[in-house]
Amino acid sequence: MKTKSKSYVLFLLSTILLSGCQQKTAVSVTQPTNSTPVSDTVNLTVWGAEEDEELLRQIFSEFEEEYRGQADFVINYQPQSESHCMDALMADLENGADVFAFADDQLNVLVAAGALDPVEDATLVRDSNIPEAVVAASVNDTIYALPLTADNGYFLYYNKDYFSNEDIQSLDRILDICAEHNCHFSMDWSSGWYIYSLFGNTGLTVGLNDDGITNYCDWNAVEGNIKGIDVAQSMTAIAQHPGFVSTDDAGFLEGVQNGSIIAGVNGVWNAVAIEKIWGNHFGAAKLPSYTCGGQQVQMASFSGYKLIGVNAYSKQRKWASKLAAWITNEENQKLRFQMRGQGPSNCNAAASKEVQNSPAIAALLEQSEFSYLQRIGGKFWEPVTKFTTEILSGNPSGKNLQELLDQMVTGITAP
Repeated sequence: MKTKSKSYVLFLLSTILLSGCQQKTAVSVTQPTNSTPVSDTVNLTVWGAEEDEELLRQIFSEFEEEYRGQADFVINYQPQSESHCMDALMADLENGADVFAFADDQLNVLVAAGALDPVEDATLVRDSNIPEAVVAASVNDTIYALPLTADNGYFLYYNKDYFSNEDIQSLDRILDICAEHNCHFSMDWSSGWYIYSLFGNTGLTVGLNDDGITNYCDWNAVEGNIKGIDVAQSMTAIAQHPGFVSTDDAGFLEGVQNGSIIAGVNGVWNAVAIEKIWGNHFGAAKLPSYTCGGQQVQMASFSGYKLIGVNAYSKQRKWASKLAAWITNEENQKLRFQMRGQGPSNCNAAASKEVQNSPAIAALLEQSEFSYLQRIGGKFWEPVTKFTTEILSGNPSGKNLQELLDQMVTGITAP
């Protein structure tokens, strides 16, 4: 278990940021081309998060103004969840979006499918973005997409009206306080993305095999300092606690709004909305520890990055590349933070005082000591959801916990 102090974490992150970005003067990522694209009308389809529509409309307008006189643009925005972008694109790759936002864990599959080509100026991308974001955009040290955000992780939100700084260190304490006030601590147990937090710092492992498709997993281990059944028993206790509720993103925001949820695990994309609701009582911090196998285990998290890809089959590759670079440049990453509260991957934008003073970004930095880059094959998600559904429902199948763990791992590691 990691025991580095918070001050060391912040020092380390500052060092990483500076070492990856210092003495670099590039203020934007612009894909160079051998010749200026020439076209009477340029039709581009862009996929982005539904919540980003207002932001993207503004970015598109400024892009059209920047290149006025070089082409007439028809930019067709279509809402598409970053988490499901790969599935939508693979359904009809040749007719898919020209430019699309996606989560970094989809990169390997998209590259293998030929959906992405290497970026044209890898040096500029490396020089303009923090090193971890560049790694997330790369396969075998080749960069295939442009980093957009460095904040696709999760942490603890809490209402300061109910919790002290000491209270939020322990999940046990958080749950008890929630129950005392007839309120809830929220976490989405329908998603393996969040469930990883309970296994990640136990010594139990999960990850992608060298084939880039199948997984390894020992979450059902029967030996070791912490065994799989220890985590399962802890999850059962949490699920049965009156202060706990499992709900999705929409349910979390609804609970915050109506006062039934006063703490929860979620991501930076909801920071603006939650801060507006809680006002001066808005709090954000690293995840707490929880009781597992008779000891306190710091909850882990997946770290993630949002990327912008250019479809290798785009009929307007040059202009699509220019638009992708425009969406991810320094100024528009700053605008994204201002409008959506999302943390930039661009060095200069990430180092700005406004970003560094954000409570949500500070919480992500604090949690990053216990975060791990997500590299998981597609067989991971459904077995985890099936397992957690059984736990949340009180084990209606009647199987013992070890059987449920074995069943989950068999599904996760299936060829």
